[in-house]
Amino acid sequence: MSRMKDSYAESILDLAKETGALRFGHFELSAGGSSSYYFDGRLVTLHPKGGYEIAKAILSALKECNAEAIAGPSIGADPIVAAVMVLGYVQGEHIPGILVRKEQKQHGGKRIIEGNVWPGARVAVVDDTCTSGKSLLHAIDVLESQGCKVVKVITVLDRNEGGSKDIRSRGYDFFTLLKADKLGQIVTCEDKRETT
Repeated sequence: MSRMKDSYAESILDLAKETGALRFGHFELSAGGSSSYYFDGRLVTLHPKGGYEIAKAILSALKECNAEAIAGPSIGADPIVAAVMVLGYVQGEHIPGILVRKEQKQHGGKRIIEGNVWPGARVAVVDDTCTSGKSLLHAIDVLESQGCKVVKVITVLDRNEGGSKDIRSRGYDFFTLLKADKLGQIVTCEDKRETT
C-alpha cells in the first residue's frame, strides 16, 4: 500500500511542476517570512488529474484509519473533500464531506460547519498545505467541539515550518504526500507518518 501512495505522490509532484503550481525563487508568504519556493495547492487540487490522484492517495489513507468522514478548512480543503467523496462513491465507499469555515456565518443558518456531523464520528482532516498548522488546528477544534474524533490529519504538502510538529505534539497522526526538505526542495514522502 505504501508503494501505491508513493506513486500517487510522484504523479502529484510532477503535475505541480508541469502546471506551475510549484515555482522556485524568492517569495513572501502570507503566514509571514519568505520562502525559496511557492506552492499553489489549488492549481493541483482543482486540476482533474491532480484531484483524482490526491483522492486516490487519501482514500487509501482513510481506509487504514477507518475514517467515517472527511473534513477540512474552507477553502483549501474544498476541492480535496469533494474529490474524495466522489471517488469514494464511485468505488462503493460512502464518505461524507464536512467543511469548516474560518468564522461562523452571520446570516442564514449561522453555521461554522457545512455538512452533517455527529458525535463520535471518526473524521480525517485535510488541507492542501501545512505551514503554521493554524487552519488545520482550527478545523480540528471545531470538529471536536461537536463530538467528532479526529483520526488522521492529511496534507498534500508539508512546508516543515512547525505546523506538522504542533499537530503531532497534540497527539494527531499526520500524513503528507509531499514535503519540503531542509534544502527547500519539494520531495515525495517515503514514510507518510514522518515529515522531518
